[in-house]
Amino acid sequence: MRILRLLTVATGLALAATTAMSQTNVPGVPRNETIILENPEGTIKNPGWFNIWTINAGGQYTGLHQLALDTLWYIDPERGLDGVWENSLAAEKPIYNADFTEMTVKLRPGIYWSDGVEFTPDDLIYTVETQIKNPGMRWSALLALNVESVSSPEPWTVVFKLKKPNSRFHSLFTVRFNAIWIMPKHVFEKAADPQRFDFNPPVSLGAYKIHSFDPDGKWYIWQKRDDWQRTTLGRYGEPGPKYAAYIDPGPPDKRVIAQLNHNLDVVHDIAPEGMFTLTKQSPSLKTWFPNFPFAHPDPTLPSVIFNMQNPAFQNRDVRWALALLIDVKAVSMASYRGAATLSPIGIPPTGTHPDDYHIPLQEWLASYEIDTGKSKIKPYDPTIGNQIADMLRPTMKDQIPTDPAEIRKAFGYGWWKPNPQAATELLEKAGYTKRGNAWYTPDGKPFSIKLMVEGDSRPILTRAGTMIVQQWRQFGIDAKTEVAQGTTMLDRRIAGDFETLISWSVETYGGHPDLSFFLDSWHSQFVAAPGKTQSPRNWQRWSNPELDKIIEEVRRISFDDKRTVELGRDYAKLIVREMPIIPLMAYNVFTAMDETYWTGYPTAENPYANPVPNWGNSRSMMVKLKPKQP
Repeated sequence: MRILRLLTVATGLALAATTAMSQTNVPGVPRNETIILENPEGTIKNPGWFNIWTINAGGQYTGLHQLALDTLWYIDPERGLDGVWENSLAAEKPIYNADFTEMTVKLRPGIYWSDGVEFTPDDLIYTVETQIKNPGMRWSALLALNVESVSSPEPWTVVFKLKKPNSRFHSLFTVRFNAIWIMPKHVFEKAADPQRFDFNPPVSLGAYKIHSFDPDGKWYIWQKRDDWQRTTLGRYGEPGPKYAAYIDPGPPDKRVIAQLNHNLDVVHDIAPEGMFTLTKQSPSLKTWFPNFPFAHPDPTLPSVIFNMQNPAFQNRDVRWALALLIDVKAVSMASYRGAATLSPIGIPPTGTHPDDYHIPLQEWLASYEIDTGKSKIKPYDPTIGNQIADMLRPTMKDQIPTDPAEIRKAFGYGWWKPNPQAATELLEKAGYTKRGNAWYTPDGKPFSIKLMVEGDSRPILTRAGTMIVQQWRQFGIDAKTEVAQGTTMLDRRIAGDFETLISWSVETYGGHPDLSFFLDSWHSQFVAAPGKTQSPRNWQRWSNPELDKIIEEVRRISFDDKRTVELGRDYAKLIVREMPIIPLMAYNVFTAMDETYWTGYPTAENPYANPVPNWGNSRSMMVKLKPKQP
């Protein structure tokens, strides 16, 4: 609360000092025709680089992949404009042969690049072949691994012949957050080297084209195309804003100030304290949930990730003991100030997943037993969400829901009861001993754990990790946090240079029950040897024969096969039994939307899109937004 009071005071002072500010902080466009969104990348180091197919210092979330680019399909993490699945440049869903070694794509005619050239199958073929021929381009390795050949045997049809069966090959061209974007052949074929070509100015396939950008990389402005009807988004109506500006609004306090001054329509994310300030001071605020916890739960699962190649964590009794020492209510309060949507299973509680997984598994979770060697316990507590709601109600009052379904939607479907006695018995079963107040390993060494966090780069998860370490220390484990920020965290994560960390290895579509977006990468064939680089996303480096069987069965069935959900539930049960990660909660993003100039934002009541503005799917917002002011 002290942080909240300080932020409120600071905001008030800043507001007093900024009353004379201009009504827009982007140049050359009318404010009432412009939606201003935060780009979480901040200031772009190489602002004139638009070649997203080559890894460089240019930006991706500048509006480039949201508004200017397109690909074959989209899956919305929520409900979508017209259902979760969207055929975009493709006219229908992917067509596979019987053994999934061939995928046929029927393309949508009548779509044009912003320079007036029609999109054709040649663009798709060029995109694939160019990246295969140029190792080091963003998607070259994935395409080279899968594609034997690609051709267009008849108009508006492209056929991929695959090197091996892959019923999920289409996912490479399906936007969850991003995907393989289609390259304009008529532009790139004129470049001497596709990896050195800056693609400036970019030719757009989306409903917006580049208007201008800051040479210092602080803002990018996109303008609605006159021929927006000749884009795939045009099927849903005319986009509302004439201009869209993606900007670097500065640190969290400045984002709050900018939105209170109506100079920032969409804040990508702020700390809970910033959101609480906005809810108190901004009558024009729109949030995903109308009341607490306000934030949008992304289909991503922050967890305690064990390095399973470390002998200290190869006994599941030890992993379960560490889970039973966590008081998740305290973790929720420390990290999200109570605004966490909890999950006891290895699937984020967002989108359609509660209906497919969390709700159907409640009975199984309630009956699940652990044998500690001295007793049998049922660790699941379905009332955790209610307990957190009750803790918050005295201060948040009527902002906390009372309807049980709304409480579960906001705070999750339960978690594990703290049980130090059961943790003691599990550790003793594993050969650990306690002398005085300290625990020792079976070989007589102090039981120590380092939990890696990202520090100021990701403060919410750092606060979660700090609380967990504190709880382990109170039990007598020599636990410490170690900070690895930004690229250091990423480098150490892929190198396996950690004992445990707070991060995520589970990312899902959200709006579709298929889990292969992350699950396929957990197959043992992709687990790197100790000291070698781990490919995404099995950061825990866990291999399990039962898991391999589940993944291999998923590979043999189609994307929409009903067995997908059954296999997903088998995976969820296996994660509970083995606990290679300790799932904590959805990655709740405090996206704040201001209705001074625009209305029609997506919300939990109208979940047609993910409102988080750096997602590729956020393009859907443009056709729903309506001007508030003439």
